[in-house]
Amino acid sequence: MTATLIPDPRVVQIGIIGMGDMGRMYARRLSAAGWKINACDRPERFEKLKEEYASNPLVNIFENGHYVSRLSDYIIYSVEAENIDSIVAMYGPSTKVGAVVGGQTSCKAPEIAAFEKHLPADVQIVSCHSLHGPNVDTRGQPLVLIQHRASDEALDLVRTVLACFNSQFVYLTATQHDKITADTQAATHAAFLSMGVAWHANSQFPWEVPRYVGGIENVKINISLRIFSNKWHVYAGLAIMNPAAQAQILQYAKSVTQLFTLMIEHKADEFRQRIYAARKAVFGGLPPNHELLLSDDLLDKFSLSNVPLEERTPNSHLSLLAMVDCWWKLGIVPYDHMICSTPLFRIWLGVTEYLFQSPGLLDDCINVALGNDTFRADDLEFTMAARSWSEIITWGDFNLYRRRFEATQEYFSPRFADATSLGNEMIKTIFEKTKQRRLH
Repeated sequence: MTATLIPDPRVVQIGIIGMGDMGRMYARRLSAAGWKINACDRPERFEKLKEEYASNPLVNIFENGHYVSRLSDYIIYSVEAENIDSIVAMYGPSTKVGAVVGGQTSCKAPEIAAFEKHLPADVQIVSCHSLHGPNVDTRGQPLVLIQHRASDEALDLVRTVLACFNSQFVYLTATQHDKITADTQAATHAAFLSMGVAWHANSQFPWEVPRYVGGIENVKINISLRIFSNKWHVYAGLAIMNPAAQAQILQYAKSVTQLFTLMIEHKADEFRQRIYAARKAVFGGLPPNHELLLSDDLLDKFSLSNVPLEERTPNSHLSLLAMVDCWWKLGIVPYDHMICSTPLFRIWLGVTEYLFQSPGLLDDCINVALGNDTFRADDLEFTMAARSWSEIITWGDFNLYRRRFEATQEYFSPRFADATSLGNEMIKTIFEKTKQRRLH
């Protein structure tokens, strides 16, 4: 190993290509730990970034990735998955001899392909992925490391650099990463995206509607708004470029559609049997003493609504029923991936588990779905939204994805600050409750 790979902040320089939300978080945390950072973004952002980091002597902003690549010993590409090939093609040949290169994309197949295609043979590849957003406390969160084409010494360098996050390292191959992220994120994101589009289509601000009051509803509202407050490409790359994710989003749309069809056709016996079969497949293996991750009481305090709790009305929870049906149809046991799960997935699993495992609650939900028209219009719009997202992702249309996402984003934008604040508290509370219970 060359001297430049000694894991010492006085010697090693870290490169970050792409200063979006995650790139900036990495620059902030790594420089605070004493590492020297070389960073760049699009040329038009050069002057603004240079001014922003002028007071930080450890962060040097460059005009482009050529300067970053030729100086840095460990380079992180923090760019959109759909752009990874063109950006690595542009800057990869300038990579310093013997350097270590990785990426932060949520879909590793195109990232690794780009590295293998465009990086010099002497460059080592250790990729990574922090499984959380830029505003989440990194302590204890899963951080995937992929030792793809690299020595153990190169992996040690990456571990040393990223140790300041105090995250939990999870070691996977690129293929394993993409399968697990699909299992834990794809349908979860589709559910929340579909909720937002459905509320938008109905011209609803759900926190103003009595039927969206209560613990489970608080999760739906806060997390949906949290997703729409982020950049669209964070979710589009995972959904469109990961084949496993595409299959899951398609199945989720099928589950939503088929369950809604049974509801409006009043096929009560078939509907119940299907829901019970899904519950047995997903939750049937839990031990008798299994403690629920969440409860309404825990989540009632995370509300954007001023509507009194006593005015809440029953809900069909089609989004949750379809999620368990989707897991069942795909043979997914969500607990298998707790060690490598995002905060959003842990929350979604928690409320789903609560609905299906709380005595009497699932039957109440089924009865509402079959015999109460209060949510019928909402469920119709949700079904249409789920199918629409599935079609956009199947077509691989990034532009249409962005237009659909940003239209709903603009509709809800006035409440993003409140939702983000409550969402952070919700994630913190749930993480504390689940950190001792991750299953391998």
